[in-house]
Amino acid sequence: MLTVGAGMASAQEKKTLALITNAAADFWTIARRGTEKAQEELPDYQVEFYVVAESTAAEQRRILDDLLTKGVAGVSISSIDPANSTEILNKVADQAVLFTTDSDAPESERLAYIGTDNEQAGEEAGELIKKALPDGGQIMMFVGTMGAANAQERVQGIRNVLDGSNIEIIDIRTDEVDFARAKRNVEDTLTRYPDVDGLVGLYSYNTPQIVEAVRAAGKTGQVKVIGFDEDPLTLRGIADGIVEATVVQQPYEFGYQSIKGLARVIEGDRSWIPEDGLVIVPTKVIDSSNVEQFQAEMRELVAQ
Repeated sequence: MLTVGAGMASAQEKKTLALITNAAADFWTIARRGTEKAQEELPDYQVEFYVVAESTAAEQRRILDDLLTKGVAGVSISSIDPANSTEILNKVADQAVLFTTDSDAPESERLAYIGTDNEQAGEEAGELIKKALPDGGQIMMFVGTMGAANAQERVQGIRNVLDGSNIEIIDIRTDEVDFARAKRNVEDTLTRYPDVDGLVGLYSYNTPQIVEAVRAAGKTGQVKVIGFDEDPLTLRGIADGIVEATVVQQPYEFGYQSIKGLARVIEGDRSWIPEDGLVIVPTKVIDSSNVEQFQAEMRELVAQ
């Protein structure tokens, strides 16, 4: 756990707001910068940032139980396995303000989801795949877990766009957010399907593993790579011509808006929350035309 800031007053005198990640990745470093900015603007609150030690629903439950014991006032969480986390999430919602971010848990009693429209983001990725493979071909997709809502929605978005096309999805390989396993999945794919046309990384760390495996296999330029998020290795892969493009989210806004929004609700203002509870943060596509400028922006943000 990282305490973002304490201010002058004792932490015990302040209401605690917490953000809980679903993995340890650079993506969440950027989100933490957003929570730090929110902390600067909320001196009467204690903001805490929890990076899970392992990417499991059990680890998130442990953190949530600890926070409830301490009397947390607000929580924003990227739910790893929402289908099996409803009970603990609703327990949090009974005692504190609950948001989801990055990956939703729509069956829970969370008040708002702050993040990407992941099905729409998947559709953006699907269009990039079609652009990269105008003559069609076979692709493999890679992701941490298909139990998470964001993974399911991204895959659905890609299927929406590729349906009826001459692009075939061979399979979706999961790795349970194990980076070494993620790389092995790519290596195994390149061995088993030497003529595979495209590789798609759905989580922030998947595309860097694809980049390393493609480079090591000498397949640069032979296989098209589409990714998600703004990992430095993904951006370097675009600059080096290994990655065609990546769909980036705005994790800084996930962190900032989560913490600011929790405080607003605690102080009695829910007017900013849409009727459907979805606070959508737009995505954008990074490719060779804009990667250099975006890399500079990310370096500045992470260095803060």
